[in-house]
Amino acid sequence: MGALRLGIDLGGSKTEGVVLAADGFEIARRRVPTVKGSYAATLATVNSLVLEMEKLAGQRFGRFGIGIPGSISPRTGLVRNANSTWINNRPLGVDLERKTGRVVRISNDANCLALSEMHDGAAQGAHAVFAVILGTGVGGGLVLNGQIINGAHGLAGEWGHIPLAHEDLNAPPCFCGRRGCLEQYLSGPAIVRDYLASGGDGAENVEEISARAQAGEDLAKSVLARHLARLGQGLGTIVNVLDPEVLVLGGGVSNLPGLIKALPGAIAPHVFAAKGDMIEIKVRRAKWGDSSGVRGAARLWRLEE
Repeated sequence: MGALRLGIDLGGSKTEGVVLAADGFEIARRRVPTVKGSYAATLATVNSLVLEMEKLAGQRFGRFGIGIPGSISPRTGLVRNANSTWINNRPLGVDLERKTGRVVRISNDANCLALSEMHDGAAQGAHAVFAVILGTGVGGGLVLNGQIINGAHGLAGEWGHIPLAHEDLNAPPCFCGRRGCLEQYLSGPAIVRDYLASGGDGAENVEEISARAQAGEDLAKSVLARHLARLGQGLGTIVNVLDPEVLVLGGGVSNLPGLIKALPGAIAPHVFAAKGDMIEIKVRRAKWGDSSGVRGAARLWRLEE
């Protein structure tokens, strides 16, 4: 199996660890609930998980990669733009290195998803991959020729905070402080909010709304149809700007029945292509599901480094 890698995925609801062999085989994987609202608890959870993964792997790691729902400012070194707001404006990398005694490499969780799926997942063999996370928040990550593209300011892929055109900008404010962000229309909480605002009741999550749609409820079906149209518009912008070979979807909302199949048709009207052009928009669900991010975090360190 050769050398091993350790990765951690710090999510809004769960924190996960994995040890990967060189061939991608999982030596060990564990997940624990994320303690929301406490930075100190976040550091303690990651440290505890690192120690547990080392025990399961039978070796100590001098370094690990971690995916977070935000990014590190290249100017200040602090976390920013995380919808897990309690880690914002914190020197997470420095604090984790101090807490764990190990070298840490941090990247956005959607970048980790893209890296994972490009290596041995749904986008294996592709050179240009855009990964989409549709869950509690909306994120994106870009990998070109095997390299994560962070951009000049570490903001590449943040499509969830592009305003959705032709929509009411009196929408609920985003955590980023603006209104009209795609995240406020496309995330799981946004779907629930739309359903309740449209007259639905009793639904606490996307799964319940999906079940009602499957059972034939017109309101649930109209809410999900509206979500599909908005998602197609948002991803049409991504195709026009980046033209990726593969769009890989992850996060709980990506599991909506029929979404992957319907999405290319919802994107196509928004793509800048001449009539008659053969445009093939490849949309695939992440092969590794909600563990793809942690597998990508483990790959933030190359074995030869």
